[in-house]
Amino acid sequence: MPDPLASTPSQVPVDAQQAIAEVRDAFDRLRTEIARVIVGQDEVVEELLMCLFCRGHALVVGVPGLAKTLLISTIAKSLSLGFSRIQFTPDLMPSDITGTEVIEEDKTTGTRELRFVKGPVFANVILADEINRTPPKTQAALLEAMQEHQVTVAGVQHRLPEPFFVLATQNPIEQEGTYPLPEAQLDRFMFNITISYPGEDEEVEIIRRTTSADMATTKPVLDAAVVERVQHLVREAPVADHVIRYALRLVRATRIREHTEAAPKPKIVRDYLSWGAGPRASQYLVLAAKAKAVLEGSMHVTPEHVKAVALPVLRHRVIANFNAEADGVTTDDVIAELLNITSVDGSSASDKRQLDAVMQ
Repeated sequence: MPDPLASTPSQVPVDAQQAIAEVRDAFDRLRTEIARVIVGQDEVVEELLMCLFCRGHALVVGVPGLAKTLLISTIAKSLSLGFSRIQFTPDLMPSDITGTEVIEEDKTTGTRELRFVKGPVFANVILADEINRTPPKTQAALLEAMQEHQVTVAGVQHRLPEPFFVLATQNPIEQEGTYPLPEAQLDRFMFNITISYPGEDEEVEIIRRTTSADMATTKPVLDAAVVERVQHLVREAPVADHVIRYALRLVRATRIREHTEAAPKPKIVRDYLSWGAGPRASQYLVLAAKAKAVLEGSMHVTPEHVKAVALPVLRHRVIANFNAEADGVTTDDVIAELLNITSVDGSSASDKRQLDAVMQ
């Protein structure tokens, strides 16, 4: 009997409904296993898994003590994937990430040759802990790995293991001794995921678990082969043109410096943004919407799925100006307003109001 999840990017599974059911079951098992260690944060867990199933990378932002590192290592253990943690510090060098060549002497013949020693980036799940604590030169060492799934050392390319998933953490409070991520690297991250404080009941449960004698552990519930098959299935999900155009309208609405359209930019964009999202944003919006639909048990992607993933996809791709900072307006506020005023069918909000007035 063929595996219902086995597929290639160019071949749709024979029994799509059975394949979707298998994906849903795998997703539920993952969440259940992760919940043995992590209390709450259901939305964060879902976004991280969506990013993984899209072959993307995620930037996790939260204040200290919210279990960012524990969450990422728990996901890696639940997936039976190779895990590597890189603690980013001011003195970290690019070769400390990618690896380096060393001179090795053959004791028998006395000949010497260069041998490549792999760095910690050669793993399935990479935790780049406090990525903004290292200089841009070292941060850039991840660029090729994230985009091409390979590293180049001394002119030689080395492929990274698949699946390959970079999860970086960042503390939004401390600014002293940190180096802001350049826009080119931020754009490589599919999602920017914010972790908030737990609720009161959740924090009570956290205290109970962390102060007891028995500490919960996780066991693998999926392997790399299943993860790759789910990734193929997500990309095979069909998307209608009107959904793609809706995602594109959202992205183009953020581009304050784009003046090719007759219609003016929304007021909130003109007032509070200095830069908008690039083409990767629309690509990731559609891809993440596919993953959202598949994990909900459907191959039918709708604009609602696009709306559900808009914040993590866009929040790090639009840049607020000084007016926004002065008025206390965040990029999330701008995106939320764009979701409210951007029509699914392409008509503007003013057109809809005029039509409603005529129909009354």
